[in-house]
Amino acid sequence: MYKYTLHFKRPAGTSRGVLTSKDTYFLVIERDGKRGIGECNLFRGLSADDVPDYEATLQWVQAHIHLGEEALLAQLTAFPSIQFGVEQAFRSVAAAQWYELFPSDFTAGKDAIAINGLIWMGTPDYMKTQIREKLAQGFRCIKMKIGAIAFEEEYRILKALRKEFSAEEVEIRVDANGAFTPAEAPEVLARLAELQLHSIEQPIKAGQWEAMAQLCRTSPLPIALDEELIGVFDFAQKKRLISQIQPQYIILKPSLIGGYKGSEEWIALAEAHQIGWWVTSALESNIGLNAIAQWTYTLHSTMPQGLGTGALYTNNLPFPLSVEGGQLRFNPSEPVAFPFS
Repeated sequence: MYKYTLHFKRPAGTSRGVLTSKDTYFLVIERDGKRGIGECNLFRGLSADDVPDYEATLQWVQAHIHLGEEALLAQLTAFPSIQFGVEQAFRSVAAAQWYELFPSDFTAGKDAIAINGLIWMGTPDYMKTQIREKLAQGFRCIKMKIGAIAFEEEYRILKALRKEFSAEEVEIRVDANGAFTPAEAPEVLARLAELQLHSIEQPIKAGQWEAMAQLCRTSPLPIALDEELIGVFDFAQKKRLISQIQPQYIILKPSLIGGYKGSEEWIALAEAHQIGWWVTSALESNIGLNAIAQWTYTLHSTMPQGLGTGALYTNNLPFPLSVEGGQLRFNPSEPVAFPFS
């Protein structure tokens, strides 16, 4: 087990504060002379498994790796990020190349994944600068985090962007991270809907199922659930949540909802209720981002995904992932060294 601290190139503003660094963990396993790796991406303040015994649990997994993947996953229900690391590590050690978890046209360099350009919270000038940069880089789907500065200022930024680019030219998503109260949300949603936005993620804090369900029924702007899915481990509870709230979309962050298996349960429930979805990374290093991207490609979604966070860090682990023209690409011709000896 390896602990690694990632450092942001610029402070990353969210509704939960400003991040300058982030710890992550890597699970390495060996079998038949081969090594596999999985990233256990603990997101402090957000992960359901942000608990004091997190590292002790990782050490237990490392000591009991002989139990096998299924047995370990069954013991790790309350640790979704470790579940995801276990899934990655076992798939990695079984792969022809440790980094090619899901061979496809994506890993062959023949196809790419459309992604959104993420705009971090900050001063109005900083947010405007980010938007100009993303548009210049070829992004045609922008995701802007809102809720940290005055809403009126955020609204002016969005209105100016929409005035310059139509909904057909640039898709705009916003992510509130639960910034608004149930009383405030209807007016906020009505005003944002006038700007022909694609959707809003988590307008109110998670756990208010009745209030969220009411918003999803009446909002003129489609609502996507994000934090709402975190910490919901039981399949029956997942089913109740989807059935009761009936959102327009759900956001899948494998590190926060139990990896591939947990995400696929949510997808099955969403599709059974005609609810849309897309996949988003959650500040992983390139190891985790690669694992999410390769799996996402196999799902054949045509929507832009939220997989563009690999360039945030000064010391990310080297990997042949790049963002070009609003798409995430894998370059198979670049050598990939195993990151830990």
